[in-house]
Amino acid sequence: MRPRVGHIQFINCFPLFYGLIEKKFLLDIDLIKGTPKDLSAMLQANLLDMAAIPSIKYAQNYHDYMIMPDISVSCDGEVKSIYLFSKVPIEDLHHRKIALTNTSATSQALLRIIMARKYEAVPEYFDSIPELRAMLMEADAALLIGDDALRAKYKTSDSLYVYDLGQEWKDMTGLPMVFSVWAIRREFAENRLDQVKLIYDAFCDSMAYSLENIEDVARKASQWEDFPPEYLVEYFKTLRFDFDESKQEGLLEYYRQAYSMGLLEHVPPLNILKL
Repeated sequence: MRPRVGHIQFINCFPLFYGLIEKKFLLDIDLIKGTPKDLSAMLQANLLDMAAIPSIKYAQNYHDYMIMPDISVSCDGEVKSIYLFSKVPIEDLHHRKIALTNTSATSQALLRIIMARKYEAVPEYFDSIPELRAMLMEADAALLIGDDALRAKYKTSDSLYVYDLGQEWKDMTGLPMVFSVWAIRREFAENRLDQVKLIYDAFCDSMAYSLENIEDVARKASQWEDFPPEYLVEYFKTLRFDFDESKQEGLLEYYRQAYSMGLLEHVPPLNILKL
């Protein structure tokens, strides 16, 4: 039985899989695409063996998972795809409505932390489909992530205030922000470690290949999107795909902040698989 691997269907994960496509490694795994929310639910239901999932979902189910070492979707400052679009300056959003994209819980919690801790604001939040115009018809500000955020930022006029949550987090804590980790079901990691090692090696090789050929990656990605290649080159170079000690400390700080606000029941340990 081939490993069932979840793949976030956002542009930010394209560099990770570009090398796999080029090297035909995808023939050896069953690749299932979906939103972060969908992949989290499938991994928890044992419909996947491993997947890139929102960081907060790992924290909620850490007893069941191990973390793939050395790989994440992170930023150290700007992220360029997690944006708050607002009709008013961010410091004026106290008691105002903010529409939250319903596609990922990590960024929802991150915004709540930033608003409370950095701006001492308590807005009125509600979930929404990720469509900026519709969101701003009902709210004073809107949170978008991933491809939706990229498209909205690319097309947004100067009439809106736009805040990059990666930069907001960096300014507040001095740390990187980890949006997704690669979670592996614990029993799969224990029983099929050799396969996990093969996938890990392929992911690392793919990422190294993509970063060395980032212009080619951007040109390929732009064939399916409305962005010019140079826009995606800048975006891909902004992202961080490693999971070094600074990323781990940033993730633990995020968990501590979320716990202190009642958004998590525990500050989980980082169960990083040793390969």
